[in-house]
Formats: sequence, structure tokens, C-alpha cells
Amino acid sequence: MNKQLLLSALLLSATSLFAQTAVKQEPKLIASFDSILSKEFKPTDPGAAAIVVRKGQVIYKKAIGLADMELNVPLQPDMIFRIGSITKQFTAVAILQLAEQGKLSLQDDIKKYMPELPFKETITVEQLLNHTSGIKSYTNKAEFPAKMRTDMKPMEVIQLTTSDTLEFKPGTEWNYNNTGYVMLGYIIEKITGKSYESYVQQHLFAPAGMSNSHYGSESKIIKNRAKGYEKEGTAFQHSDYISMTLPYAAGSLLSTVEDLWKWNKALYSYKLIKKESVDKAITPYILPNSKSTNYGYGLSLSKVQASNAIEHGGGIPGFLTDAIYLPKEDVFVALFTNCDCKSPDDITAKMAAVTIGQPYKFTSIPLAEAEAKTYEGVYTNTEGQERIIRWVNGKLTSQRGNGEQLTILPVAKDQFMFENSLSSLSFQRASGTVTGVVFKSRQEEMNWAKTNKPLPAAVTTTFIKVEGAILDGYVGNYELAPGFVLTITHEGDQLFAQATGQQKLELQATSKTRFKTKGIAADIEFKQDASGKTESLILYQGGREMPAKKQ
Repeated sequence: MNKQLLLSALLLSATSLFAQTAVKQEPKLIASFDSILSKEFKPTDPGAAAIVVRKGQVIYKKAIGLADMELNVPLQPDMIFRIGSITKQFTAVAILQLAEQGKLSLQDDIKKYMPELPFKETITVEQLLNHTSGIKSYTNKAEFPAKMRTDMKPMEVIQLTTSDTLEFKPGTEWNYNNTGYVMLGYIIEKITGKSYESYVQQHLFAPAGMSNSHYGSESKIIKNRAKGYEKEGTAFQHSDYISMTLPYAAGSLLSTVEDLWKWNKALYSYKLIKKESVDKAITPYILPNSKSTNYGYGLSLSKVQASNAIEHGGGIPGFLTDAIYLPKEDVFVALFTNCDCKSPDDITAKMAAVTIGQPYKFTSIPLAEAEAKTYEGVYTNTEGQERIIRWVNGKLTSQRGNGEQLTILPVAKDQFMFENSLSSLSFQRASGTVTGVVFKSRQEEMNWAKTNKPLPAAVTTTFIKVEGAILDGYVGNYELAPGFVLTITHEGDQLFAQATGQQKLELQATSKTRFKTKGIAADIEFKQDASGKTESLILYQGGREMPAKKQ
């Protein structure tokens, strides 16, 4: 998912920006990578380390920014970062190793290993792997922030959610779940008699040749470790402390971009688990309603242009990470950042696209008003939702439901890109007449048919005051994506939203359930259950509609 990015408009030379390895081949390609990174990171701020590998050859490995702002130490490409939820694929592979050895079955009821669990429903090991267990994620509980500094044993972490009812019947829905991966780590320890840390070191890091990777520890001296930062308003500060006993098998590992490539190479050369097991890990689970979760075991499925991609990101205090692998082209890209204030997922996608010779192009072309108006209309999808295409103040816009009216920029005939986004709209025609539009993001594709409905009257935004009791019902934590939580607070007569590692933003009500985010182009809509209790929200931003359950 995309977070709000603060982009630098200053483009500096690569020699002043980057600490780099000696890569001299393909200077145009390297210049493209340099340009992508220099637009996102400043040399005087926390930054990033990046690697691009094509067909087994490292073609780019550089770093930009500072590893330590107080000592003015530049980041180096071999520095060690917390990788957050990228940890999950290591945990999944460990489970698959044990399955191959006959020490467990993916269809085992988890109570076989944790008989003290109170759940009456059967929950399988596989449902922990693919996030369909229905168990509540402990990181989404309102009391979790107060526990972040507390050292806890794995079962103590698990017990944070065992008194909660399941969110849904196991196997029927998908909801990203850190508790499930803590349970998997506990199962690994119970079967092997080894600590999770020891097992990962001996059976994953060592055979993959990952000599610069570690289990997270704040007390241990780890050379070349980058410091983590967050942003409060416009100022950087040290990230919040979190005991690394809490993320555990869901997000505790530390690594370098090159070590992660070594892991990727070992995994897809079947050095760690058999091909059959790898295939299971990268096959998305299909829900009973036939919808794909786009998620396997600790790995998600996405797109880079038209190419299939295997991807996972991580978010943990002070750090955001992302890694993409394009199996057909054998291209691997990883980007680790040492501030949890800039999402790397679009950046890695752009670098991967450049590597395969299909860069994302956003050069806008002229669009006459007469042509623009041929696209205007009300479009619907199979779920009955509406998308309104409208010409406003010299620009074509797209509005999904009651969401933000977003500018779409023409890049070719019938082809439009959302401004500041990798999402696109492709209009369809029959006999020259526009009949529909296809929305594409890296995670989803959806068809919308043009209807004969007249355009609704343009609405002028009017802000209203909402009663304090109603605002109180919205307060809480909502997880939008792995490691990315939106916290809603009520202060005075105003509602505020604060995403992980980002500044607090004021929300302005346009209705009792709908709010605009002051300062960025985003809307938030709160959803209630039949009893009127708030159960979720939807964030509308960048042409996307992102739901998040209240925890």
C-alpha cells in the first residue's frame, strides 16, 4: 500500500548523493536508478540501501542518506536494517522444512502444539501461514502500544489475543495477522527444541550464506547497524522503542539488501526447501467466494507492469522495507529504509520496471476539453459501486464512490495515470464510443462499465461539526497494511489520524461518517455494524480504496 510521500525536488549528482560499490556497466541503467532514489531521499536525512540483481548478477548496489543523524554517518549499502515483516517468509520456510521432514502437517490443528488455546474451531497450520485463521492480530489491539517496551515470551504474546473471539470462520476470509506468525515461531520451537533464533541461524541463514543477518536485539552489539528514525511534523526523531521479543517470528529479523538477495537465490534454487514446497508458498489462497487473496505463505503476489511479481514488505519502528522478485525475468530488487516515514514499495516497483526495460512512464500529453468529455460519465463494477469520471477545471478526474476526486493524467490514447501514483485507468471503446474503463494497480484489476446515468451535480465540499459522542466511537487502531496502522484520536472537538511513523493530521467532517484529511488528498469513511458500532474504515487515496478493520 502507498503511504503519503514527501518528495525532494532537488536532484543532486550521484557522486554527492550515494555511497556506492564499483558498478561501471550499463551507465544509463545506473543513472535511472540513481534518479529514482535521489527524487525520494536526501543525503542529509535518513535514507535507504538498494540492490538490483538480474540473472544472478548484481547490477546496482548503493546507499543514500544517513545511518546516524547525530554523528553524521552516511549509510553504506552493506549496513544492517530491521526488515520487519519480510521475516514472515523465513518463518514460513522453516515450517515447510519441518513439513518436508514429516515433523508436522500443514493441515494439523494448531491445538496439537498449543493445547491450551481456547478456540473451539479447528485452525490449521496452513491458515496461520496464509492469514485466514480469523485470529485477531495482537499488533492491532488498542493496548499494544503500551506493551511495546515490555519483554515477553512467545506464549505471552499469543495470549494477548486468545480471549478474543475469532474475527471470522477459519478459511473463509483473509486478514493480515501477526499473531499467526508468532504461533508459527512457537510451533517451530516446540517441535525442534531450539529457540527460533537458533533455528533460523542454523537452518536458514547459514545454508543461504547470510553472514550479515541476525535475530533482532537491542542489547547486542551488531556492527554496521543503521539507526532507525521517525518523523514528527517536519522534524526527524529517534523511532519508538520496541522490545524485539514482540515481533519475534512475525518481524524480528535484521539483514542487509545483499543478504536478502542471497536468501532469494537460495530459496528459488531449492536449496532450502523442495520446488513443491516453494510452489505452495507462492500460490495465492482462493477464498470460498472464488476471490484470490494474492497471498501465499509469507509472500504476496503483485505486478510490475505486466510481469508477475513475488513481493513482501516490512514495517517496524524506525524502518520500512520492500523486496520484489520477478521470476520470469529473474530480477530481484530490495530497498531498505531507516525511517518509517517513506513507503518503499512503489520505489522498488519502479526500479524493477526499469530493469526489465518497461519503465513506468508518466509524461502527460495534451487533452482537449471536447475529447475529455467523451470519457465523462458514471461507471459501475460488478459489486454495484460507482466511479464518476468528470472534467473539472481543465483536468479529468476520477471519483470512486464518495471518495476523493483525483486527477488522472493522459499518457496515451484512452490511457490515464493517477497523479502521484502507479495506478492507471484504461478506457475501453466499441465502435469509437467509450463503453467502460479498467482500473489497474499493482495488486488488483477491476472492470467498470459505463452507464447511461447522468453525471451527478458537482458537490462543493462543506464541512460540518460532528457530536463528540460519535467521534469517540471512531477512536482506535486500524491496520491498513502489514506494519502500517492508522490511529484515530479525538482531541477537543476534532478528530485526528496518524499513520505509523507519520505526523498527526486533522480530519474534517463532510458527513457524520466521512472525513477529509487536511493537508493530503485522502478521505476516510467509517463503517458500522448492524448495532451501530464502528467496525472498520475505508481510506480513499491515490485511486485506491483501502479497508481496515477496527481492532
